[in-house]
Amino acid sequence: MRLQLALNVRDIDEAVDYYRKLFNAAPHKRRAGYANFAIDEPPLKLVLFENPDAAERVNHLGVEVFDDARVREAGHRLEAAGILSEVEEETVCCHATQTKVWSDEPQGLRWEWYRVTDDTPDGEKLIAPSATAPSAAACLDESETCCA
Repeated sequence: MRLQLALNVRDIDEAVDYYRKLFNAAPHKRRAGYANFAIDEPPLKLVLFENPDAAERVNHLGVEVFDDARVREAGHRLEAAGILSEVEEETVCCHATQTKVWSDEPQGLRWEWYRVTDDTPDGEKLIAPSATAPSAAACLDESETCCA
């Protein structure tokens, strides 16, 4: 398990350069307007979305787990607590196929518990970032709202 921090950044190249130096790590995945770092120490998935017009720097937060049972457990726990917002099964988001559950905290910050089931889905196409959807660059279809 590792925490995920997804940030909106003004300039993806500048941000990747900075975080590469900060964590002494190369990006795990890099696409137009998108990068992610899978850092072992500290255990962190750092996700960067190029979105210069974003009102907030934090896009969303998450917990990456490595088996489906952990996602289901989180979903049951969130549902029992009355804070489960959404369940997504095998959805393509952030340039990967994922199973996830979402919860929105009272002030609007989104949290996800997720597992990547396919890190390089077939047929991946890139789209340009959208000022109205901070994560649009990371989705495969403009109609998707993943990672928003």
